[in-house]
Amino acid sequence: MSDANTGSVTPATPGVLLVLAHPALERSRANRALAKAAKGLSGVTFKDLYESYPDFVVDIEAEQAALVKHDVIALQFPLYWYSTPALMKEWLDLVWLHGFAYGEDGEALKGKRLFVACTTGASAKAYHMHGYNRFSMDEFLRPLEQTAHLCGMEWETPFVVHGASVKDDAALKAEAERYKARVASLLPKSVEA
Repeated sequence: MSDANTGSVTPATPGVLLVLAHPALERSRANRALAKAAKGLSGVTFKDLYESYPDFVVDIEAEQAALVKHDVIALQFPLYWYSTPALMKEWLDLVWLHGFAYGEDGEALKGKRLFVACTTGASAKAYHMHGYNRFSMDEFLRPLEQTAHLCGMEWETPFVVHGASVKDDAALKAEAERYKARVASLLPKSVEA
């Protein structure tokens, strides 16, 4: 990103841009707990898409600027119909454009890391070839992994909380702590301290 006054390139923030998409966060115990845990970390910039864009009118320039400024892009969402919630898909479609995120001259995200954190309603055993959902979580998240590849990003191992809706408070607290530690591990040591 160029600085208009000096023409120099603004370096990326050595931190995480955490983009949350949950259409009913006030009713979500799991995603609220995860978000709260990660928001408390120094070096994490938090954005709630449904709070920022309730009308689905996304500020493309502001979102692209935020992406450019961070080394790690983290996407947090509940798995909805085996995909992201609608606004996250809209955000990806509108913001991660050809010429910006990929394609000719589209190198704004090259070298950055993409991390996905999601929750599911079903247990882990439902996500395999012989399970209720017939496919693994890796297979359901493959489009996002390919997006990372297309944009020249490094794909981080996803963080998945299965059976989120049936976890008790103690189990959710443990998952939130595990998530906080995972997000902290994505931060450079200089930011983490």
